[in-house]
Amino acid sequence: MKKLISVLIVTSAIFSCTQKKESKITLTGDADNGGITLPQGFSAIVVTEESGKGRHIDVNTNGDIYISLSQQKENKGIACLRDTTGDGRADIIEYAGEHLGTGIKLHNGFLYFGSDTAVVRYPMTEGNLLPGNNWELIARGFPNEHQHEAKPMEFDGKGNMYVNVGAPANACMQQMRTKGSPGMDPCPLLEYSGGTWKFKEDVLNQDQRTDGIRYATGIRNGMANCWNTNVNELYVLQHGRDQLSQFFPDMYDDKENAELPAEEFFLVTEGSDFGWPYCYYDQFQNKKVLAPEYGGDGEIQERCENKTDPIMAFPGHMAPNDLLFYTGNMFPEKYKNGAFIAFHGSWNRAPEPQKGFFVVFVPFNGANPSGDWEIFADGFAGTEVIESTRDAKFRPCGLAQGPDGSLYVVDSNKGKIWRIIYPS
Repeated sequence: MKKLISVLIVTSAIFSCTQKKESKITLTGDADNGGITLPQGFSAIVVTEESGKGRHIDVNTNGDIYISLSQQKENKGIACLRDTTGDGRADIIEYAGEHLGTGIKLHNGFLYFGSDTAVVRYPMTEGNLLPGNNWELIARGFPNEHQHEAKPMEFDGKGNMYVNVGAPANACMQQMRTKGSPGMDPCPLLEYSGGTWKFKEDVLNQDQRTDGIRYATGIRNGMANCWNTNVNELYVLQHGRDQLSQFFPDMYDDKENAELPAEEFFLVTEGSDFGWPYCYYDQFQNKKVLAPEYGGDGEIQERCENKTDPIMAFPGHMAPNDLLFYTGNMFPEKYKNGAFIAFHGSWNRAPEPQKGFFVVFVPFNGANPSGDWEIFADGFAGTEVIESTRDAKFRPCGLAQGPDGSLYVVDSNKGKIWRIIYPS
Protein backbone atom coordinates (compact mmCIF):
# COMPACT_ATOMS: atom_id res chain seq x y z
CA MET A 1 0.00 0.00 0.00
CA LYS A 2 1.38 3.36 -1.03
CA LYS A 3 0.07 6.70 0.18
CA LEU A 4 1.18 9.99 1.61
CA ILE A 5 -0.04 11.44 4.84
CA SER A 6 0.81 14.56 6.77
CA VAL A 7 2.93 14.25 9.88
CA LEU A 8 5.46 16.35 11.67
CA ILE A 9 8.68 16.30 9.63
CA VAL A 10 11.97 18.02 8.87
CA THR A 11 13.44 20.79 10.96
CA SER A 12 16.26 23.05 9.91
CA ALA A 13 18.64 21.50 12.44
CA ILE A 14 21.92 19.92 11.43
CA PHE A 15 21.52 16.20 10.74
CA SER A 16 24.64 14.02 11.01
CA CYS A 17 25.77 10.49 11.70
CA THR A 18 26.04 11.37 15.39
CA GLN A 19 23.18 13.72 16.26
CA LYS A 20 19.54 12.79 16.47
CA LYS A 21 16.80 14.28 18.64
CA GLU A 22 15.35 11.57 20.89
CA SER A 23 11.72 10.78 21.60
CA LYS A 24 10.23 8.08 23.81
CA ILE A 25 8.48 5.27 21.94
CA THR A 26 7.45 1.86 23.29
CA LEU A 27 8.47 -0.90 20.87
CA THR A 28 8.56 -4.68 20.91
CA GLY A 29 11.24 -6.58 19.03
CA ASP A 30 10.53 -9.47 16.68
CA ALA A 31 10.71 -12.93 18.23
CA ASP A 32 13.73 -13.90 16.14
CA ASN A 33 15.20 -10.38 15.86
CA GLY A 34 14.74 -10.60 12.12
CA GLY A 35 17.25 -13.44 11.91
CA ILE A 36 20.21 -11.67 13.52
CA THR A 37 21.97 -12.21 16.85
CA LEU A 38 22.48 -9.37 19.34
CA PRO A 39 23.95 -8.88 22.82
CA GLN A 40 21.75 -9.80 25.75
CA GLY A 41 18.98 -7.28 26.36
CA PHE A 42 18.84 -6.03 22.78
CA SER A 43 16.20 -6.89 20.22
CA ALA A 44 15.41 -5.96 16.63
CA ILE A 45 12.38 -5.09 14.54
CA VAL A 46 12.28 -5.69 10.81
CA VAL A 47 11.20 -2.32 9.43
CA THR A 48 10.76 -3.80 5.96
CA GLU A 49 11.83 -7.00 4.25
CA GLU A 50 12.70 -5.23 1.02
CA SER A 51 13.17 -1.65 -0.15
CA GLY A 52 15.62 -2.05 -3.05
CA LYS A 53 19.38 -2.52 -3.24
CA GLY A 54 20.20 -0.32 -0.26
CA ARG A 55 23.48 1.44 0.37
CA HIS A 56 23.49 4.13 3.06
CA ILE A 57 20.60 5.23 5.26
CA ASP A 58 19.46 8.23 7.29
CA VAL A 59 16.50 8.77 9.62
CA ASN A 60 14.62 12.04 10.13
CA THR A 61 13.59 13.50 13.49
CA ASN A 62 10.04 12.18 12.98
CA GLY A 63 11.27 8.67 12.11
CA ASP A 64 10.99 8.82 8.30
CA ILE A 65 13.71 6.73 6.68
CA TYR A 66 15.73 7.49 3.54
CA ILE A 67 17.93 4.97 1.71
CA SER A 68 20.27 5.46 -1.23
CA LEU A 69 19.93 2.74 -3.86
CA SER A 70 22.50 1.21 -6.20
CA GLN A 71 19.80 0.14 -8.67
CA GLN A 72 16.62 1.96 -9.59
CA LYS A 73 13.37 0.99 -7.96
CA GLU A 74 10.30 2.20 -9.81
CA ASN A 75 12.75 4.27 -11.90
CA LYS A 76 13.96 6.11 -8.81
CA GLY A 77 17.11 6.07 -6.65
CA ILE A 78 15.90 6.90 -3.11
CA ALA A 79 13.64 4.74 -0.95
CA CYS A 80 11.49 6.78 1.46
CA LEU A 81 9.74 4.91 4.29
CA ARG A 82 7.24 5.91 6.97
CA ASP A 83 5.67 4.16 9.96
CA THR A 84 2.18 5.54 10.58
CA THR A 85 1.17 3.10 13.34
CA GLY A 86 4.09 3.44 15.76
CA ASP A 87 5.01 -0.26 15.76
CA GLY A 88 8.43 0.35 14.19
CA ARG A 89 7.49 -1.17 10.82
CA ALA A 90 7.16 0.83 7.63
CA ASP A 91 3.67 0.75 6.16
CA ILE A 92 4.45 3.34 3.48
CA ILE A 93 7.29 2.95 0.99
CA GLU A 94 7.64 5.54 -1.77
CA TYR A 95 10.48 6.23 -4.20
CA ALA A 96 12.03 9.51 -5.31
CA GLY A 97 15.11 11.00 -6.93
CA GLU A 98 16.79 10.43 -10.26
CA HIS A 99 20.29 9.60 -9.02
CA LEU A 100 21.87 6.32 -7.92
CA GLY A 101 24.74 5.96 -5.47
CA THR A 102 25.77 5.46 -1.88
CA GLY A 103 25.95 8.56 0.30
CA ILE A 104 22.75 10.03 1.77
CA LYS A 105 22.36 12.61 4.56
CA LEU A 106 19.57 14.81 5.90
CA HIS A 107 21.15 18.19 6.55
CA ASN A 108 19.75 21.70 7.08
CA GLY A 109 16.45 21.06 5.34
CA PHE A 110 17.92 19.15 2.40
CA LEU A 111 18.49 15.52 1.52
CA TYR A 112 22.07 15.27 0.23
CA PHE A 113 22.82 12.40 -2.13
CA GLY A 114 26.19 11.07 -3.26
CA SER A 115 25.92 9.74 -6.80
CA ASP A 116 29.00 8.11 -8.30
CA THR A 117 30.09 11.30 -10.06
CA ALA A 118 28.52 14.17 -8.09
CA VAL A 119 26.94 15.28 -4.83
CA VAL A 120 23.45 16.76 -5.18
CA ARG A 121 20.76 17.82 -2.74
CA TYR A 122 16.98 17.56 -2.83
CA PRO A 123 14.80 20.06 -0.90
CA MET A 124 12.74 18.71 1.99
CA THR A 125 9.34 20.21 2.73
CA GLU A 126 7.55 20.04 6.08
CA GLY A 127 4.71 17.53 5.99
CA ASN A 128 6.00 15.62 2.96
CA LEU A 129 7.66 12.22 3.03
CA LEU A 130 9.16 12.63 -0.43
CA PRO A 131 11.89 15.16 -1.17
CA GLY A 132 11.24 17.73 -3.88
CA ASN A 133 12.16 17.08 -7.49
CA ASN A 134 14.18 20.27 -8.04
CA TRP A 135 17.61 19.06 -7.02
CA GLU A 136 20.73 21.24 -6.87
CA LEU A 137 24.27 20.29 -7.90
CA ILE A 138 26.71 20.86 -5.04
CA ALA A 139 29.95 19.13 -6.12
CA ARG A 140 30.91 17.73 -9.52
CA GLY A 141 33.95 16.87 -11.64
CA PHE A 142 34.75 13.61 -9.88
CA PRO A 143 36.40 10.88 -11.94
CA ASN A 144 33.90 8.67 -13.75
CA GLU A 145 35.21 5.26 -12.75
CA HIS A 146 33.86 1.74 -12.43
CA GLN A 147 35.51 0.76 -9.16
CA HIS A 148 35.54 2.54 -5.79
CA GLU A 149 33.17 5.12 -7.27
CA ALA A 150 30.95 5.73 -4.20
CA LYS A 151 30.78 9.32 -2.93
CA PRO A 152 29.54 9.26 0.70
CA MET A 153 29.70 12.65 2.38
CA GLU A 154 29.88 14.11 5.89
CA PHE A 155 29.32 17.54 7.47
CA ASP A 156 31.25 19.25 10.26
CA GLY A 157 28.54 21.66 11.44
CA LYS A 158 30.71 24.61 10.35
CA GLY A 159 29.53 24.83 6.76
CA ASN A 160 31.87 22.23 5.27
CA MET A 161 31.22 18.95 3.48
CA TYR A 162 33.73 16.08 3.22
CA VAL A 163 33.52 13.62 0.32
CA ASN A 164 35.25 10.27 -0.15
CA VAL A 165 36.93 9.95 -3.55
CA GLY A 166 38.05 6.34 -3.88
CA ALA A 167 41.04 5.46 -6.04
CA PRO A 168 40.18 3.43 -9.17
CA ALA A 169 42.96 0.92 -8.54
CA ASN A 170 44.22 -1.80 -6.27
CA ALA A 171 47.76 -0.50 -5.71
CA CYS A 172 48.36 1.99 -8.57
CA MET A 173 50.14 -0.67 -10.64
CA GLN A 174 51.51 0.14 -14.07
CA GLN A 175 49.42 -2.72 -15.42
CA MET A 176 46.22 -2.86 -13.40
CA ARG A 177 45.81 -6.01 -11.29
CA THR A 178 48.62 -7.83 -13.10
CA LYS A 179 50.98 -10.31 -11.45
CA GLY A 180 54.33 -8.72 -10.61
CA SER A 181 53.53 -5.32 -12.12
CA PRO A 182 55.38 -2.47 -10.35
CA GLY A 183 53.55 0.54 -8.98
CA MET A 184 53.56 3.95 -10.61
CA ASP A 185 55.81 6.26 -8.62
CA PRO A 186 54.60 8.86 -7.95
CA CYS A 187 51.06 7.57 -8.24
CA PRO A 188 49.16 9.97 -10.54
CA LEU A 189 45.79 8.83 -9.18
CA LEU A 190 46.44 10.71 -5.93
CA GLU A 191 45.97 14.00 -7.76
CA TYR A 192 42.21 13.45 -7.99
CA SER A 193 41.38 10.35 -5.91
CA GLY A 194 42.53 8.18 -3.01
CA GLY A 195 41.51 10.62 -0.30
CA THR A 196 38.97 12.98 1.23
CA TRP A 197 38.01 16.28 -0.44
CA LYS A 198 36.51 19.26 1.38
CA PHE A 199 33.80 21.51 -0.09
CA LYS A 200 31.38 24.18 1.09
CA GLU A 201 28.07 22.53 1.92
CA ASP A 202 25.82 25.21 0.41
CA VAL A 203 27.76 26.50 -2.62
CA LEU A 204 26.39 25.24 -5.92
CA ASN A 205 28.29 23.73 -8.84
CA GLN A 206 31.67 23.29 -7.14
CA ASP A 207 34.26 21.44 -9.22
CA GLN A 208 36.50 18.96 -7.43
CA ARG A 209 39.68 20.09 -9.14
CA THR A 210 39.20 23.84 -8.92
CA ASP A 211 37.00 24.34 -5.85
CA GLY A 212 37.57 21.24 -3.73
CA ILE A 213 40.37 21.03 -1.17
CA ARG A 214 42.23 17.76 -0.76
CA TYR A 215 41.74 17.38 2.99
CA ALA A 216 43.57 14.04 3.37
CA THR A 217 45.32 11.60 1.07
CA GLY A 218 46.54 8.00 0.96
CA ILE A 219 43.05 6.53 1.57
CA ARG A 220 42.32 3.88 -1.05
CA ASN A 221 38.54 3.95 -0.57
CA GLY A 222 36.96 5.50 2.53
CA MET A 223 33.39 4.21 2.25
CA ALA A 224 32.73 4.46 6.00
CA ASN A 225 33.10 8.03 7.25
CA CYS A 226 31.59 10.05 10.07
CA TRP A 227 32.11 13.42 11.72
CA ASN A 228 32.42 12.74 15.45
CA THR A 229 30.68 15.66 17.18
CA ASN A 230 32.04 14.60 20.55
CA VAL A 231 35.57 15.60 19.53
CA ASN A 232 34.85 17.52 16.30
CA GLU A 233 37.00 15.36 14.05
CA LEU A 234 36.48 13.29 10.92
CA TYR A 235 36.88 9.49 11.07
CA VAL A 236 37.19 7.16 8.09
CA LEU A 237 37.60 3.41 7.57
CA GLN A 238 39.48 2.30 4.48
CA HIS A 239 38.96 -0.63 2.15
CA GLY A 240 42.51 -2.02 2.02
CA ARG A 241 44.27 -3.33 -1.07
CA ASP A 242 43.74 -6.88 -2.41
CA GLN A 243 45.46 -9.93 -3.86
CA LEU A 244 48.91 -10.00 -2.26
CA SER A 245 49.35 -13.74 -2.78
CA GLN A 246 47.94 -13.67 -6.30
CA PHE A 247 50.30 -10.97 -7.54
CA PHE A 248 53.33 -11.77 -5.34
CA PRO A 249 53.16 -15.51 -4.54
CA ASP A 250 56.85 -15.67 -3.61
CA MET A 251 56.23 -13.29 -0.69
CA TYR A 252 52.73 -14.15 0.54
CA ASP A 253 50.74 -17.35 0.94
CA ASP A 254 46.94 -17.59 0.85
CA LYS A 255 46.55 -17.43 4.63
CA GLU A 256 48.59 -14.22 4.76
CA ASN A 257 46.59 -12.82 1.86
CA ALA A 258 43.34 -13.54 3.75
CA GLU A 259 44.38 -11.40 6.72
CA LEU A 260 46.57 -8.73 5.11
CA PRO A 261 46.48 -5.86 4.89
CA ALA A 262 44.42 -4.63 7.82
CA GLU A 263 41.23 -2.67 7.31
CA GLU A 264 42.32 0.63 8.88
CA PHE A 265 40.32 2.97 11.12
CA PHE A 266 41.58 6.53 10.67
CA LEU A 267 41.27 9.74 12.65
CA VAL A 268 41.51 12.17 9.74
CA THR A 269 42.90 15.68 10.20
CA GLU A 270 43.72 18.16 7.47
CA GLY A 271 46.91 17.18 5.68
CA SER A 272 46.88 13.55 6.85
CA ASP A 273 48.67 11.03 4.62
CA PHE A 274 47.82 7.39 5.33
CA GLY A 275 50.18 5.93 2.76
CA TRP A 276 48.18 4.24 -0.01
CA PRO A 277 49.37 2.95 -2.49
CA TYR A 278 52.95 2.90 -1.26
CA CYS A 279 52.19 1.39 2.12
CA TYR A 280 49.80 -0.92 3.94
CA TYR A 281 49.27 -1.65 7.63
CA ASP A 282 50.33 -5.04 8.98
CA GLN A 283 48.35 -5.62 12.17
CA PHE A 284 50.60 -8.50 13.23
CA GLN A 285 53.72 -6.32 13.14
CA ASN A 286 51.79 -3.22 14.27
CA LYS A 287 53.35 -1.03 11.61
CA LYS A 288 52.99 0.26 8.07
CA VAL A 289 55.21 -1.58 5.61
CA LEU A 290 56.27 -0.85 2.06
CA ALA A 291 53.99 -2.43 -0.55
CA PRO A 292 55.59 -5.04 -2.83
CA GLU A 293 54.77 -2.94 -5.91
CA TYR A 294 57.23 -0.37 -4.53
CA GLY A 295 60.03 -2.71 -3.49
CA GLY A 296 58.65 -3.93 -0.18
CA ASP A 297 59.39 -7.38 1.25
CA GLY A 298 56.60 -7.51 3.84
CA GLU A 299 58.82 -6.05 6.59
CA ILE A 300 60.72 -2.92 5.55
CA GLN A 301 59.10 0.46 6.09
CA GLU A 302 61.24 3.07 4.33
CA ARG A 303 58.88 5.91 3.25
CA CYS A 304 56.04 4.32 5.22
CA GLU A 305 57.65 5.00 8.58
CA ASN A 306 56.31 8.55 8.58
CA LYS A 307 52.81 7.84 7.29
CA THR A 308 49.91 8.20 9.73
CA ASP A 309 48.96 4.97 11.50
CA PRO A 310 45.37 3.88 12.09
CA ILE A 311 43.77 4.23 15.51
CA MET A 312 42.61 0.60 15.16
CA ALA A 313 43.21 -2.26 12.72
CA PHE A 314 40.75 -4.98 11.68
CA PRO A 315 41.33 -8.23 9.76
CA GLY A 316 41.75 -7.76 6.04
CA HIS A 317 39.11 -7.51 3.32
CA MET A 318 36.01 -7.24 5.54
CA ALA A 319 34.87 -4.10 3.66
CA PRO A 320 33.83 -1.42 6.19
CA ASN A 321 30.95 0.36 4.49
CA ASP A 322 29.52 2.66 7.15
CA LEU A 323 30.46 4.25 10.46
CA LEU A 324 28.32 5.83 13.18
CA PHE A 325 29.22 7.36 16.54
CA TYR A 326 26.41 6.62 18.97
CA THR A 327 25.06 9.64 20.89
CA GLY A 328 21.69 8.25 21.95
CA ASN A 329 20.40 7.41 25.42
CA MET A 330 18.51 4.20 24.64
CA PHE A 331 21.51 1.87 24.76
CA PRO A 332 23.52 1.11 27.93
CA GLU A 333 26.18 3.61 28.98
CA LYS A 334 29.08 1.59 27.52
CA TYR A 335 27.87 2.46 24.02
CA LYS A 336 27.76 6.22 24.55
CA ASN A 337 30.05 8.00 22.07
CA GLY A 338 31.38 4.66 20.82
CA ALA A 339 31.54 3.62 17.17
CA PHE A 340 29.37 1.18 15.26
CA ILE A 341 30.82 -0.11 11.97
CA ALA A 342 28.98 -2.06 9.25
CA PHE A 343 31.24 -4.59 7.54
CA HIS A 344 29.85 -5.51 4.14
CA GLY A 345 31.91 -8.70 3.88
CA SER A 346 34.93 -9.88 1.92
CA TRP A 347 35.21 -11.37 -1.56
CA ASN A 348 38.91 -12.21 -1.89
CA ARG A 349 39.98 -14.32 1.08
CA ALA A 350 39.67 -17.58 -0.92
CA PRO A 351 40.53 -20.37 -0.49
CA GLU A 352 39.96 -19.29 3.13
CA PRO A 353 36.30 -18.61 4.07
CA GLN A 354 35.06 -15.08 3.55
CA LYS A 355 34.72 -12.85 6.59
CA GLY A 356 32.72 -9.89 7.87
CA PHE A 357 28.98 -9.54 7.16
CA PHE A 358 28.37 -8.09 10.64
CA VAL A 359 28.17 -4.87 12.66
CA VAL A 360 30.86 -4.27 15.26
CA PHE A 361 31.17 -1.90 18.20
CA VAL A 362 34.30 -0.01 19.30
CA PRO A 363 34.27 1.76 22.70
CA PHE A 364 35.76 5.27 22.73
CA ASN A 365 37.18 7.59 25.35
CA GLY A 366 37.60 10.99 23.75
CA ALA A 367 39.26 10.83 20.36
CA ASN A 368 40.55 7.25 20.54
CA PRO A 369 39.28 3.73 21.15
CA SER A 370 39.26 2.68 24.80
CA GLY A 371 39.06 -1.08 24.22
CA ASP A 372 38.97 -3.86 21.65
CA TRP A 373 36.30 -4.16 18.97
CA GLU A 374 33.50 -6.67 19.43
CA ILE A 375 30.83 -8.10 17.16
CA PHE A 376 27.54 -6.40 18.03
CA ALA A 377 25.11 -7.73 15.39
CA ASP A 378 25.71 -10.93 13.43
CA GLY A 379 23.85 -13.51 11.40
CA PHE A 380 23.02 -11.28 8.43
CA ALA A 381 24.61 -13.73 5.99
CA GLY A 382 22.33 -16.55 7.13
CA THR A 383 25.13 -19.13 7.06
CA GLU A 384 28.27 -19.73 9.09
CA VAL A 385 30.64 -20.65 6.26
CA ILE A 386 30.74 -18.17 3.40
CA GLU A 387 32.80 -19.19 0.40
CA SER A 388 31.53 -16.35 -1.80
CA THR A 389 29.58 -13.15 -1.30
CA ARG A 390 26.82 -14.87 -3.29
CA ASP A 391 26.35 -17.18 -0.28
CA ALA A 392 25.34 -14.25 1.96
CA LYS A 393 21.59 -13.78 2.24
CA PHE A 394 22.01 -10.23 3.52
CA ARG A 395 24.99 -7.86 3.72
CA PRO A 396 24.95 -4.93 6.18
CA CYS A 397 25.88 -1.74 4.35
CA GLY A 398 24.42 1.36 6.04
CA LEU A 399 23.85 2.59 9.61
CA ALA A 400 21.72 5.34 11.13
CA GLN A 401 20.64 6.47 14.59
CA GLY A 402 16.94 7.08 15.07
CA PRO A 403 15.31 9.91 17.05
CA ASP A 404 14.72 7.56 20.01
CA GLY A 405 18.34 6.29 20.03
CA SER A 406 17.63 3.05 18.17
CA LEU A 407 20.14 1.79 15.58
CA TYR A 408 19.08 1.13 11.98
CA VAL A 409 20.94 -1.27 9.68
CA VAL A 410 20.21 -1.63 5.96
CA ASP A 411 21.22 -4.53 3.72
CA SER A 412 22.54 -4.11 0.18
CA ASN A 413 20.98 -7.23 -1.40
CA LYS A 414 17.29 -6.42 -0.92
CA GLY A 415 17.23 -3.35 1.27
CA LYS A 416 16.02 -5.20 4.36
CA ILE A 417 16.08 -2.87 7.36
CA TRP A 418 16.57 -3.81 11.00
CA ARG A 419 15.83 -1.41 13.84
CA ILE A 420 17.84 -2.45 16.89
CA ILE A 421 16.41 -1.41 20.24
CA TYR A 422 17.18 -1.83 23.94
CA PRO A 423 13.80 -2.10 25.64
CA SER A 424 13.66 -0.46 29.08
